[in-house]
Amino acid sequence: MDTAWSALIIDDDPGVRQSVRLCLEVDNARVLGVGTSAGALEALERSRFDVIFLDLWLQAESGLTVLPEILRRQPGIGVIVITAFASFETAVEAMKLGAMDYLPKPFTPEQVRHAARRVVAAQVLQRQISELQDRLDETEGESFFDTQSLSYRTFLQTALRAAASDSVVLLHGESGTGKTVLARWMRLHSKRAARPFVTVHCPMLSSDLMSSTLFGHRKGAFTGAVSDAIGKVEAAEGGTLFLDEVADLTPDAQARLLRFLHDRSYERLGEAKERKADVRLIAATNRSLADEVKAGRFREDLFFRLHVITLTLPPLRERREDVLPLALHYLRFFERRQGRHHLSFSPRCEEAIVTYAWPGNLRELRNAVERAVILTPATIVEPEDLGLHPDAIDSVYGDAAATTDSMRGRSLPPVLGEECSIEEIEREHIARVVARASSFEAAAQILGIDPTTLQRKRKRYGLA
Repeated sequence: MDTAWSALIIDDDPGVRQSVRLCLEVDNARVLGVGTSAGALEALERSRFDVIFLDLWLQAESGLTVLPEILRRQPGIGVIVITAFASFETAVEAMKLGAMDYLPKPFTPEQVRHAARRVVAAQVLQRQISELQDRLDETEGESFFDTQSLSYRTFLQTALRAAASDSVVLLHGESGTGKTVLARWMRLHSKRAARPFVTVHCPMLSSDLMSSTLFGHRKGAFTGAVSDAIGKVEAAEGGTLFLDEVADLTPDAQARLLRFLHDRSYERLGEAKERKADVRLIAATNRSLADEVKAGRFREDLFFRLHVITLTLPPLRERREDVLPLALHYLRFFERRQGRHHLSFSPRCEEAIVTYAWPGNLRELRNAVERAVILTPATIVEPEDLGLHPDAIDSVYGDAAATTDSMRGRSLPPVLGEECSIEEIEREHIARVVARASSFEAAAQILGIDPTTLQRKRKRYGLA
């Protein structure tokens, strides 16, 4: 193995301990040997091990009697039971008690190494799965879909209905709004939840390799094709294929994708054989595909194939109610990751978080909080720690880029400082939106709140 790992050998025979030690040290293992159950429990108190080789008999004592205590002290550790008295019954008993493998004597050095490698590889895989799931759950999981915004809640209900279908879905939204997270969430709420989820990051592929990446190739199909290769479509069989930034597909890839969407058939590059695939497609873009069609950069017929169900993710500035809860969620997450404690935002910082327009959306918010947790020595996070200086604060509660742009250059009160409060800023913005909106309901939609809340705020600020 390339990485270092540790093993504990529990055997009353010094010769066995030495031979197993030599076998494992070849694989870059740190090995400790003990001859009694008491010695084993003492070693477990001192160090953490990846693998334990446990002799079935330790003089007059059965090794299986100490197995439960081993697993209690170090849950999840991989135990391999070794014995010269192998039988089916003892193997079954060992597995029932929590052992991961069973190795009868006499064994060869390669058998010892193979058993250890299998256990370590399984543990590494389990950790990776757990870490990836934890990261998804803790950073963009439940917090991403836990909303106080009525409009965003309605959007998620629509996305849930779309997820239950098997139709092509096009996700449109600004950079950082969580299109990939939403795509994974839709997959989890689809009938293909247990099948593969394969992602293709289109901008990261060179034009020469894009079609090959999607549909595979035969050996010799192009320079560098030294062997046959399956494509992402084939890898996603029975599951979901997610094309991130689909607007960046090359003309050849667009033509091949159009054919695939038409009859679910495709060919590997350099191969005449027609293949079929049962794959659900979700595509995402931060650009207007209609504009790309007009500019001649995207096929109109492919656009119509993708434009079955289009979901536009709202930017963070249209989820104002969710901004501070999301920031607090990221603060708690990175606090745990960095081993810090009792971090909090100052009141001035909370004002800045809610007021700032966050043009980079969730990604910008997440990165700002992570940077602050790492670099800020104090336990109270200030606006400057997030990069939110007074002159960097954008217009507040904007409905979209057009509304934000229309307000730039106007004499808004300063967002931070002693000249005004956040209530004064909110009053100013509500007054302007209501004055310009076509109706009261339209103003509420622009502000991202329901009409009842808007009416209450107008009364509070004397605008009714």
